[in-house]
Amino acid sequence: MRTWELRTPLGPEVERLRPGDRVLLSGPLWAARDVAHRLLAEALRRGEPLPIELRGGVIYYMGPSPAPPGRPIGAAGPTTSSRMDPYTPQLLALGLRATIGKGRRSPEVIRAMVEHRAVYLGAPGGCGALLGLRVRRAEVVAFEELGPEAIWRLEVEALPLIVINDVRGGDLYEEARRRWRRG
Repeated sequence: MRTWELRTPLGPEVERLRPGDRVLLSGPLWAARDVAHRLLAEALRRGEPLPIELRGGVIYYMGPSPAPPGRPIGAAGPTTSSRMDPYTPQLLALGLRATIGKGRRSPEVIRAMVEHRAVYLGAPGGCGALLGLRVRRAEVVAFEELGPEAIWRLEVEALPLIVINDVRGGDLYEEARRRWRRG
């Protein structure tokens, strides 16, 4: 396992990532959850442009908590990724290079990651307050009426993540299960 320092937007460097590798991610990314994903899918169905650029982008499945004095954001912990699975293949087809969250992805999403050369990165659940310290700037960029469920543009510095699924279909959870079974 290696540690990679990556900067957004992401490009072909994601091809070198393997399940279990550590990533320190810096640069701008999007934060969005269920309702925002549904609204993006509806906009695409209507043939409307999206309010965010996906090519080379990263979406973090996170809804921020209010910012304490002097900070751009409060807690910034991941939410369960499977809730976004119905929308993810379509976004990957538009150039999204990575998603961040917690938990497993569906076989359909894993196939779409292989097809579109994207990765899934895990953020440690229960560490939202610490992850929030890696956010340097935060602003709502779409669907403001949704409050914390809006789409946010975050500027992060060395956000600690782990590769769960790579561009070849590798799966950290499956690898761990196989090792555990072998004893």
